[in-house]
Amino acid sequence: MGRRSIMPARRLRAPAAAVAAIVVLAAIAAPAGAITFGQLDGDRHPWVGALVAPIGTGGAPDLVCSGTLISPTVFLTAAHCTDFLPALGVDPDEVWVTFDPSFTPAATLLAGTYHQHPRYATGGASNTYDVAVVILDSPVAGIEPASLPAAGLLDRLGLKDQRFVAVGYGTVRDAKQKGQHSLTWDPQRRFVSQGFLALRPAWLQLSMNPSTGSGGTCYGDSGGPHFLGTGKTVVALTVTGDMFCRATDTTWRLDTPWARAFLGQFVVLP
Repeated sequence: MGRRSIMPARRLRAPAAAVAAIVVLAAIAAPAGAITFGQLDGDRHPWVGALVAPIGTGGAPDLVCSGTLISPTVFLTAAHCTDFLPALGVDPDEVWVTFDPSFTPAATLLAGTYHQHPRYATGGASNTYDVAVVILDSPVAGIEPASLPAAGLLDRLGLKDQRFVAVGYGTVRDAKQKGQHSLTWDPQRRFVSQGFLALRPAWLQLSMNPSTGSGGTCYGDSGGPHFLGTGKTVVALTVTGDMFCRATDTTWRLDTPWARAFLGQFVVLP
């Protein structure tokens, strides 16, 4: 599994045997992660799920990334979660999504077909166009989708004291010290609150520093949502951050013209 070279993206997934190798993988650039300093989600965010593909041993379904249901048939995730799949022999229509709080061999899998932004990884570090969707074969029953932001929403808000909520499956960090040795793999849905750092044309940077009351994402949460406050409006996607998942989340905004142009092909925009 390669990583895009533009930015140090979060790792796509972290099988138990790979946790000890996270530092090496990060150094050579591997796609995103799991929630740090957060809590088990249970049924708090049932519209957040996981992207699954046949990349496990013997082609078994394995968790790749996180994502969000934004219509009964559209699951939102990151492009670097799908871009590497053809190299592993996985066709666009050979993926699934699960909304189970824990990913296990018995997880309920919903079949779909992925589509990624055609300009993914072409814009340099200023804009990676890192967004994809999975179109599900059948509508999801019993889960109310999350909402997308209005155009330019983040530009109009006073963000200095705004809190955000990240949700995802993957690598866990609960200790402030120990570097990579504090990271463990536990594919359960978790959530955490985050503070604001900076707003860029394509990026929303969020604090995940536990010393200031924040947590964040890590290896295994790519494509997962960052909600505005405690509501259901997903304003950005997990894309990248620092190597040890300790300081900064750099997330891709969903209220921009380029995000809306892509997503508008699949859902009705606010």
